[in-house]
Amino acid sequence: MSEPDPQNMPASAYDMSHAEERDERRTLAIMVDNEPGVLARVVGLFAARGYNIESLTVAEVDETRHRSRITIVTSGTPHTLEQIEAQLLRLIPVGKVTDITNSKRGVERELALFKVSGSGEKRVEALRIAEIFRARVIDTTNASFIFELTGASDKIDQFRELMRPLGLVELSRTGVLSIKRGAEKG
Repeated sequence: MSEPDPQNMPASAYDMSHAEERDERRTLAIMVDNEPGVLARVVGLFAARGYNIESLTVAEVDETRHRSRITIVTSGTPHTLEQIEAQLLRLIPVGKVTDITNSKRGVERELALFKVSGSGEKRVEALRIAEIFRARVIDTTNASFIFELTGASDKIDQFRELMRPLGLVELSRTGVLSIKRGAEKG
């Protein structure tokens, strides 16, 4: 009996050709019909397949057409991320999926609020760092500040790490928002 020709063999469900790929982080903008249960269906797709959502934001962006934009940050191999996009497009309420990360015109930003408690030198240092990062003071007391910072997620992370030893009490983040540059709709 001769050996089967590997080039003519059907694809296996256990295809390991993508096993060597490295995980990547992606931001996906998903346009959906704004109706009850849509967010649950999108999130359910991720949960059912074991995909992690690192960040999730959603809001209505077109009141007349009742359309919402869901922005999801997730990670996986390029093959897995392609599967996620394809599976999202199969959901009925999903109109369009845009990979913002791989778009040359993609812009990603996040908003965060930081409550920092401290006095004396630590208070002065927190204000100095906030100025460098262009964080706005939106509330102040004799014992604390609340800073507002907008920017890329890594900028938010860096600010958090610098505020920790100065008295970071609490942090609230919006999650990633995204859009494409240019005149056309993304």
